[in-house]
Amino acid sequence: MQSVLHPYQEEALQNIRATIKSGIRRLVVQAPTGAGKTKIAAAIVDSGLQKGSKMAFCVPAISLVDQTVESFYSEGIRGIGVIQANHEMTDWSQPVQVCSIQSILARKAYPEANTVIFDECHRLFDAHKAWLGHQDWKKVPFIGLSATPWSKGLGKYFESMLKVIDTRSLIEMGYLSKFRVFATGHPDLSQVKNVAGDYHEGQLSEAMQQGSLTADIVKTWQDKWGKDKTLVFAVDKAHARSIQERFEHAGIACGYQDAETDADERRDIRRKFHNGEYPVVANIQTLTTGVDWDVRCLVLARPTRSQMLYVQIIGRALRTSHGKEEALILDHSDTTSKLGFVTDIDHDELDDGKPSSKARQVEKKTPLPQECEDCAYLMQPKSRLCQNCGHERKILCTIAESDGELVEIVPGKLMKVGSKKVWSYEEKKVFLAELKGYAIEHNYKPGWAGMKYKEKFGSFPEYFLNAVGPADVMSPGTLLWIRSRHIAWANSKQNQANA
Repeated sequence: MQSVLHPYQEEALQNIRATIKSGIRRLVVQAPTGAGKTKIAAAIVDSGLQKGSKMAFCVPAISLVDQTVESFYSEGIRGIGVIQANHEMTDWSQPVQVCSIQSILARKAYPEANTVIFDECHRLFDAHKAWLGHQDWKKVPFIGLSATPWSKGLGKYFESMLKVIDTRSLIEMGYLSKFRVFATGHPDLSQVKNVAGDYHEGQLSEAMQQGSLTADIVKTWQDKWGKDKTLVFAVDKAHARSIQERFEHAGIACGYQDAETDADERRDIRRKFHNGEYPVVANIQTLTTGVDWDVRCLVLARPTRSQMLYVQIIGRALRTSHGKEEALILDHSDTTSKLGFVTDIDHDELDDGKPSSKARQVEKKTPLPQECEDCAYLMQPKSRLCQNCGHERKILCTIAESDGELVEIVPGKLMKVGSKKVWSYEEKKVFLAELKGYAIEHNYKPGWAGMKYKEKFGSFPEYFLNAVGPADVMSPGTLLWIRSRHIAWANSKQNQANA
């Protein structure tokens, strides 16, 4: 018997059914790590079994086969067959088939199914694409599950994306853990090339293996954490081994896992991690997906340009557990400072592979955190007070007034207001809220804020900004901009009078 779904999971299940019923046959379901995608999948499978349907659940890695079977069993699902080499549960007659995409490719045969579910669909292999495009499967619903379905071109194979819930909401509701991030390292990556959207791995490993960097990982961990349940993400084998050696040299037992670590050893590492024999485990991207470890401290020693990889990595620390108040992220890679917090990274559309894709444009709008000068704690964008040490960050006003016109002060030059600037959604939202607050304070008509917004951006507020409430405090920049408009209006009246 399946366990009770959370309200957002039940709503997601209903939305999935409605979407499939509407005619969509290629659907991506996006939900953050820890949101219970496998539980939602189990509900879909269970619903299909009750109707007499046959179901297929395909995973991208052999290591996830047994984990999926265990998860389905825990949800009361029986009648499971496995398609993976010579697995002891191989039975093509069972109504539920759990298969690895590698085995599907090797056998060149598909299980009979009325619905197919692709786990971690952002990792789409040629075998996936062939299955999706096969003529005999055109009318069969394919449901892709992923926390990060933002891979390039995914929209060419799936028609639509359904967002279950976002990370910030899950944290606020208590389904995911709160977290703190410290910018504990600033590696020099200026000489590391960019390959296929991320850093060149070999050059990145060399840059990250500098003695001071690896030594700082251990020292910082001792100063800020010094306890068990710590997971370290490294660049490659050499880097991970060097980190392991540093910890062990300091008298701290540290496990190690990479792609070649077999299943039995992985189970042993997991056991030692949870019972405290390994306070720390260093790994190379083998613990980024499908992992439910009780991680309370995460050391990010693997810089990345990829939002997908970054979100997957940080997600390992966000699962809740007994006695866990929050997760600690020690970022030795500068990645959070460059990509933003995971709670601020969001995409509304699948990437269709085109240069103008809206899905990729969203990446540029992610607000970036600010580092506390005293303790290296990463604060929310535009925050002045450090929540960790109480230090107040000095914010220098970058706007000055000159002859009724505002100019932005930029180191080395002056930039007039008329110069092109790309405003993010959050910046526009804050600006409109401050206009509304100013209007209430000065008893202006309700439409004043909208008119001033149009004066600034050339159009009235977008419909999704209409619900923005008035701000209680005005920023210096907004106040000076309003003052400049008053001056311009007064000057125009004076010029008319003198004409």
